[in-house]
Amino acid sequence: MTALALAIVSCAVWIYLLIGRGGFWRAAERDDAVVATVPETIVWPSVVAVIPARDEATVIGATVASLLRQDYRGAFALVVVDDHSSDDTATAARRAAAAAGASERLNVLAAPNLPEGWTGKLWAMHHGIANAQASPKPPDYLLLTDADIRHADDTLTQLVRRAQRNHLVLTSLLARFRCVSFAERAMIPAFVFFFQMLYPFAWVNRRERATAAAAGGCMLVDSRALQAAGGIEAIREELIDDCALARLLKRRGAIWLGLTNRVESARDYRSIGEIRRMVARTAYAQLQFSPWWLAAVTAGMMVTYLAPPLLVLFGSGAPQWLGAVAWALMTLALQPTLRFYRLSPWWGVALPVIAAAYVVFTLDSGWRHWRGRGGEWKGRVHQGTSAPCAGRE
Repeated sequence: MTALALAIVSCAVWIYLLIGRGGFWRAAERDDAVVATVPETIVWPSVVAVIPARDEATVIGATVASLLRQDYRGAFALVVVDDHSSDDTATAARRAAAAAGASERLNVLAAPNLPEGWTGKLWAMHHGIANAQASPKPPDYLLLTDADIRHADDTLTQLVRRAQRNHLVLTSLLARFRCVSFAERAMIPAFVFFFQMLYPFAWVNRRERATAAAAGGCMLVDSRALQAAGGIEAIREELIDDCALARLLKRRGAIWLGLTNRVESARDYRSIGEIRRMVARTAYAQLQFSPWWLAAVTAGMMVTYLAPPLLVLFGSGAPQWLGAVAWALMTLALQPTLRFYRLSPWWGVALPVIAAAYVVFTLDSGWRHWRGRGGEWKGRVHQGTSAPCAGRE
């Protein structure tokens, strides 16, 4: 491919991304506004939060406390499933509930031994959901959340209002990540940007679109729809379990996914290496464990993100100018996400270097899989299945 052809392709890709992919880059699908109130005469549906937790003693107490502070007016209880933790996860959860004076609203379970064909998180989640649904009055909704997530006091109220108003079977919020360390400020906005690019939230939120995605940190699920879809067992081997659940439930009804300031992740990434391990755990699964997809995505990322600055630095004439246009477009595209995270707009200029790092992370994910270490998380290795998250568009 000549320099001019490369420059033209790169520019064409960015023009398509800006105008033809659901406006993903605008980061406009948010829950910032308070959802219109529902009539006060309604009976608020019952909700049970299910929190799978493995070695989360340092963070789960604050998560449990934030859930017990919810201003929700319906019946609401918590189930924490201790997934064979080697620390005091269960004790920390009970201590937080006791401090809130709400021990009766928390049920701490021990996950049974992990059977063949399940990932650990989904097995723990399945056990918690089964416990909730076995109660004399099964919940109308399940709030599936992680042990390191902090919820604003009105999170559940707003989730239920949105679900009720729009008849949603799944309502999900992408938790706001920490952006404190250099690694987080460099890598996290791009991670959110790439996620929105893969699954444009506007497409996810349209019933007629096949695109399906969710964020596992905060998912409100219609329990009847989940049962009708086959339950968590239907996705028991999935590594990217949140998107798999979204795909499963979108066959049953409308889903919604948005950015939020109400829900925050307490997980900190102090180094690039920690972010690399986070991405490498599932990146190859997203490519359906295909070396051909890995090669294609690597080539695509090079043309889209790396070619423009190289053309600017080493090209001349039309290729150099077109490279500058493509670089400017990608810098512009990242700005709404940077504003959401209150970071300097100059990080947009560094997007080619950041994207190159993500290419390395993805190649590392494939290498880990080929070595039999794919999906490794807290001492467990899950090779998982290769089902994609989203339908074809």
